Amino acid sequence: MTLDNLTVALRALRLLAVDFPHLPAPDVHVSTVFPECLSLIFHTSAGESLAAFEQWRTALRIAPDAVGYRTQSDGRTRVLKAECEFAGAVIELTAYADLPDADRAPAGQAGGAL
Repeated sequence: MTLDNLTVALRALRLLAVDFPHLPAPDVHVSTVFPECLSLIFHTSAGESLAAFEQWRTALRIAPDAVGYRTQSDGRTRVLKAECEFAGAVIELTAYADLPDADRAPAGQAGGAL
């Protein structure tokens, strides 16, 4: 595997930077395992908004009903995930947010399919 094999994902990243420079910066992940996939990841703390995820979802024209939701870490963390195609790459948009104690599901009841 060479850097050239990551061209699709890296080109998509370059175009996102040109087309959406005003949007919040995500953590970015490119992998040799899935070379045509570009992951944009947001981490927020309890009480913080998922606005960055929503801004990117809107910019990428991902329908609200195409967003998957689940919890992890025994219901302590909510996870939003959506995918779309952009510039030939699969864009994975993911947000992790701590849930306030009052909003946590009892152990064994957390989760959901993405």
